[in-house]
Amino acid sequence: MPFVEPGRMVEINFDGIVGPTHNYAGLSLGNLASKKNAGQASHPRAAALQGLAKMRANLALGLTQGILLPHRRPDGEWLASLATDVANAGPLWPAATSASAMWAANAATVSPAADTGDGRCHLTVANLVTMPHRSHEWPGTLAQLRLAFADERAFAVHGPVPAPFGDEGAANHMRLCEHHGAPGVEVFVYGEAGGPFPARQHLQASAAIVRRHGLGQALFVRQSDEAITAGAFHNDVVAVANERVLFAHEHAFADKQRFFADLRERLPSVEIIEVPAEAVSLSDAIASYLFNAQLVTLPDGGGMALILPTEARHVGRVWQWLEALVAGNGPIRRLIPVDVRESMANGGGPACLRLRVVCDPATVDPRFLVDETKLDRLAGVIEAHWPERVTTAEIETLGAWLAAVEARKALLEALDLRELA
Repeated sequence: MPFVEPGRMVEINFDGIVGPTHNYAGLSLGNLASKKNAGQASHPRAAALQGLAKMRANLALGLTQGILLPHRRPDGEWLASLATDVANAGPLWPAATSASAMWAANAATVSPAADTGDGRCHLTVANLVTMPHRSHEWPGTLAQLRLAFADERAFAVHGPVPAPFGDEGAANHMRLCEHHGAPGVEVFVYGEAGGPFPARQHLQASAAIVRRHGLGQALFVRQSDEAITAGAFHNDVVAVANERVLFAHEHAFADKQRFFADLRERLPSVEIIEVPAEAVSLSDAIASYLFNAQLVTLPDGGGMALILPTEARHVGRVWQWLEALVAGNGPIRRLIPVDVRESMANGGGPACLRLRVVCDPATVDPRFLVDETKLDRLAGVIEAHWPERVTTAEIETLGAWLAAVEARKALLEALDLRELA
């Protein structure tokens, strides 16, 4: 782990470790990749190792890296609340075994201490009520957040916004600021119902989080219906922000002119990089997950880098536009492709796999922070316990899932996090 001076606020990427029950059940309405690949065999071991390789790439850049862990699957408590169990779950079985907590961008909404009324970093766990397979994630996520961020002098960890107000966490939240430790403008992107796919982030959920976190600078921005219909089920499929840079598709927002004007009023130094639809269509942006990239500040003073899925290279117009972007004199100077194809096949790119938290790393439970040695240890557990391949038949029966409990137990023991068992 890179050396960080105590008391210094840095951005930590907490990546979700892909769980041993990773599969393609096609459970996510509006997620085109999820539906397209439904029924295909998945590769949980490869998926988890791809995630670790992405974390190693972050460490090599000098970034601070954290982890969030797979949840207990199958979720017997959820099935019990529905008056059934793992032996009789029937059509509930795919939702009870989903490894979707791997996409840590949906874990919570995070407001750094510089933005909040009480000077603490606030985290509100997402309720994810729109999709049944994700609606039972929040208790497992909340347990981890309360461990990782237990220092009440530095953090305030909140339970979910109550139903029916859907909240999908940081995937619909952006923060812009001069630098990570400075006060920022927090942008909450919401959708409105009426199209063929559900709008997962409700305005009232976002407003409740703003009040909880005591935010003085917040903007509520509506996602465009066009983007949702095209398959942008979360804002992070069409826009990403880092420090003073907003990188977005031309058709990401319903009223972009008003949004941009409001943003410039609150942060005059903001730099908006808009990708025109005539250069990159919405369909190409979503197929390549161009915007579901990690836009990060390089600690060596080398500007910013986009950590992209390798799929972006395979869409000619997308890669051509990106190469022209980094050849210019703008803030984004490097393109770093990473292989997360197993996640991509379920509709989750590099940005989906991580939750950004700006804080002093010394205030975080060190069991949730990683270096190369710890990643080596985790890789050994995954290679020993994660199934190599999972078929549709195994999703519909107990199949390989009997080993999932033991696999997760081995991971918790390797991290000394047995209290999460």
